[in-house]
Amino acid sequence: MKIGELSIKTGVSIRSIRYYEEKNLIYPKRLENGYRVYGEEDVERVKAVQLFLDLGLNTEEIFPVISCGSLHPIDNNSSCASSALSLYREKLEKTREQIRNLQEVEAKLENLIKFWTKVENQGKGSDIK
Repeated sequence: MKIGELSIKTGVSIRSIRYYEEKNLIYPKRLENGYRVYGEEDVERVKAVQLFLDLGLNTEEIFPVISCGSLHPIDNNSSCASSALSLYREKLEKTREQIRNLQEVEAKLENLIKFWTKVENQGKGSDIK
């Protein structure tokens, strides 16, 4: 299939597919005229890249996992276990840190809203004499 067909099948833009190729996340075959030709395995690889991106990984983080030949956690490819575990543990810790930071921001915003609501209500009360 050509790049446009791969784009339609995966819902990923042609520009992104070319970027994945540039980052060695997919490896299309080339025809004599230079056109890229993709197979069903490329559909799976693009979908896997999208999954990893949705998890918040960048292409440099994705490369070691996807290049070991295992695209999905259900593949049971033990050769990928060490790099996948390391990557996912690191990403999980970063995610938990982001959650803690967001919870702190949430608490501060709630306090500010309470404060300014009180100020606003006091101001409205002082208008009535």
